[in-house]
Amino acid sequence: MYVIGLTGGIASGKTTVAQFFRDQGVPIIDADVLGHRTYEPGTDTFAAVVATFGEDLVADDGTIDRRVLGGKVFGKPDELKKLTDIVWPGIRRLASAELSALEVAGNRLVVLEAAVLLEAGWDDLVDAIWVVVVQPDTAVARLATRNNMDEEAARARIASQLSNDERTARADIIIHNDGTLEELQAGALREWESLQARLKQEAGRD
Repeated sequence: MYVIGLTGGIASGKTTVAQFFRDQGVPIIDADVLGHRTYEPGTDTFAAVVATFGEDLVADDGTIDRRVLGGKVFGKPDELKKLTDIVWPGIRRLASAELSALEVAGNRLVVLEAAVLLEAGWDDLVDAIWVVVVQPDTAVARLATRNNMDEEAARARIASQLSNDERTARADIIIHNDGTLEELQAGALREWESLQARLKQEAGRD
């Protein structure tokens, strides 16, 4: 089974490229979805997060209030690392289990979509890293439109992530997304067709 690790910064268009793969019938493992599952009551991650950051995180319905938790870690690198040291291994376990299940089911191609693929060290789970890249000024404009985020907050959010240079230095495939949606989809299609040809050729050698 060939696994693509799809990553990119905020407002890069990563989710749009993931949807392109879905449209081709490729299974997608969404690390954000797995992240929510790790916070579910009764899990080891839930217990560890509450023990580390306090009972006041628990909302009336028994779940972790993500806004309260965010307030405890945002802008505090040491606290954020405490959180990721708890949550990222939990996500990795779930992702590994899903990859194994998809392989047993006979899938030949799978995408692991994860904004923190490189930061979390999950690149060893994939065969190729695809990075969707957008220039910071473009991302700021998109965040202003999409999230109603002011420029200062948008730039702070972008600055807190890996830079484009850091991502592209580790990428096998780079998709640029500073143009239109149609241009992004066209770029994804080109890479998809190239991938299909390559996989077909490798299968022929097998």
